[in-house]
Amino acid sequence: MASYPVDPRQPDAAYLSFWRERHLCTLTTLRPDGTPHVVPVGVTYDPEAGLARVITNKSSAKVGHVLAAGADGARVAVCQVDGRRWATLEGQAFVRTEPERIAEAERRYAERYERVPSPNPSRVVIEIELRAAMGRG
Repeated sequence: MASYPVDPRQPDAAYLSFWRERHLCTLTTLRPDGTPHVVPVGVTYDPEAGLARVITNKSSAKVGHVLAAGADGARVAVCQVDGRRWATLEGQAFVRTEPERIAEAERRYAERYERVPSPNPSRVVIEIELRAAMGRG
């Protein structure tokens, strides 16, 4: 099994299938001092839109890190691992507050993780505009 780059908009079937399985993931953001902040999250992957999505609370540190990066977004990575299989998605993250974007992220989360997220009036979605992907399938 070799590591390989993946086109994030046109992944092969095995890579996409791995992202549809239920796995806990990590999100890596950068603190203002440049050190990495890595936290567990649920992630959904939408290659057709070129997006990965993370639902979260607007007061979370990860949201603060993305917002601190400014209007051009924050460089981030999300990753999941299962034994020798792993997959990473990289891109520019933006915090979205529009109800329709949050609803779409919640719908995709419920589909992947087989549970509807609890209502949260403070929920936002971190949308990651994908620039690169890699993994070992």
